[in-house]
Order: sequence, then C-alpha cells, then structure tokens
Amino acid sequence: MSNATPPGWYPDTAAPGNERWWDGAGWTAHTRPSATVIQRSVPGRGDGGAGASAARTVALVATGVAVVVVAVTGAMLLNRGDGPEPTAPRSDRSAPSSADTADGAPGDDSPSPDPSAAGEDPDVLVDQLNGITLPIPDGWERVEHPVDEMLTMRTADSEAYYCPGTSSALCYHGTVTVRTAGGTDPATPEAIAKKDIVAAADRAYEEDIIGRPIHGGIMSHRQIAAGPVSVAGRTGYQVRWRVVTGKGPGGYVQSLVFPSAVGSESPVVVRYAFDAGPDGVPLALMDTLTKGIRPIGDSGTGGGVGSSVAP
Repeated sequence: MSNATPPGWYPDTAAPGNERWWDGAGWTAHTRPSATVIQRSVPGRGDGGAGASAARTVALVATGVAVVVVAVTGAMLLNRGDGPEPTAPRSDRSAPSSADTADGAPGDDSPSPDPSAAGEDPDVLVDQLNGITLPIPDGWERVEHPVDEMLTMRTADSEAYYCPGTSSALCYHGTVTVRTAGGTDPATPEAIAKKDIVAAADRAYEEDIIGRPIHGGIMSHRQIAAGPVSVAGRTGYQVRWRVVTGKGPGGYVQSLVFPSAVGSESPVVVRYAFDAGPDGVPLALMDTLTKGIRPIGDSGTGGGVGSSVAP
C-alpha cells in the first residue's frame, strides 16, 4: 500500500480543463477547474490585464501547434500498413500506483473518472467524498454549481425572493449545505458544531457570500436544541438556534457534525437554514433530513428517497 497514490486533485481525463478528487481508492464526484485554467482567466497585476492576454495568446498558439502535430502524426500512423495494432485501454486496474508516473499521479492508463458517479438521481444529494447521501425534499433542488463550493440543496428557484433589507440579493426559504471539516476546525463533533453554528447563522441571516447585508442583520438568537445525535449509524452532535432578524421573520439554523462514513472518518458538517413565518419551512424537516442521511450503497438510499420527504 506504500505505492498507492495519495488522495488529491488530479486531471479529469473525462473533462479536459477540470480536476477530479481521488480519495486514495477511487474517483469521487467532486470536480473543480484545473489550476492552469484558473491562472489563464485571471488578469495580470499592474498591467491592466495585458500580461494575462499575452500569456493566453502564447498558450493558445502552443496548444494549436500541439494539436496539429498530433493530428499529422496520427494520420501517418494510420496510413502505415506495418504500424502497430491499436490496443484497448486497460480497464483491469482499480487504482493508480506511483509506478504509473514519476510523481505518483494517476497515469494515462489509470481509471477514468465516471461522470455518472456524480449522482444524477434528482431525489438524492450525493457526497462521494464523505460517502453519504441526503434525501432531497419535494419542491427542493440540487444546486449544480454553488458559489461557495459546498454541496447544496435548497427550495426551488421559483420560490426565491429578494432578501429583506436589500433589492439585489436573493434568498431561499430553506437551504442545506454539506462540507468536510478542515484544519482550522476543533477536534470533536461537539466543539465543531458549537463553533460552526455562529458562521451558519451569519451566512444565512447576516451577510451573503459576497458581503451584502441581508434580513436587516441578526438582532438576537436563542438556542433551542443541542446534544448528541445518531447519523448514518455514527454518533454526532447538533446545535440549533432560533434567530431574530432586523427585517423579516428570521429563521432557524442548525449545525450537525458527525464522522464521515469513509476514509479517515473526517467530520462532516451539515448546515440547515430554514425561514420562520408562514412562508417558511417546517422545522420538523430538519430532523427528517437528518434521519434520512445514509452511507452510499445503503439500501435506504435507493428508490426515490426524496419523494417521500415533504417540506
């Protein structure tokens, strides 16, 4: 196992220009633009973007030359009667090893990421990195490209509204996000939940992700629940607040933390934000969603889980 490729971001051969997360045993559903693509899209500093434009031009020319060379070489090989017979890609390997490449990254014959692994079931939110699924309630939608890069589901776009106190920021009656605890988080689920609830409340009812004030800010909060909870057969911890805002009905926020179902069992943080008031989401749905969290592959994750979860 000492030669196994460590977890990390590697080029996604199924989607050029992207990278996909390798968890040490298999490809996951988590992707991101590759670093080279991101660098080409950022203007140069101090030169009004001219440096970046030049760099993009050089990169495009170099790429074009490379494509021409490959095309000509391929045509020559096809026209040679004594050339080697084409070989099928290897599919008998379950994981890349450091022998594939000099730097230990998956080589050309490593297993290609399967886009179907991203979890296309509209009733289930799949977190491949942490090995869990969450049921998507009726009337909710998965967010395909969340700005904060956290797995997200929320009430339908058709029910979005301008946040109280602003005419430019959109709010949703219910939002649930999933992230993996990082190096700056405390060590235990209880400590993480007690710290994260503050950030969860601020993100939902104080400022949006780009710093615009929403809901007139948080005026006060009251803790209405806290304690251990069983999630997907593992012991976690949750903290729930009732938040009073300067404008609008306010709402409820919750931070739920529990060990991942795979790998090193890193803590998983699930944030809930439900509006209060007549247009809000029933508070009981928080508990229903928590009970619906399952390990990937569990029999309870199939057959349209979300269809039985109503807001």
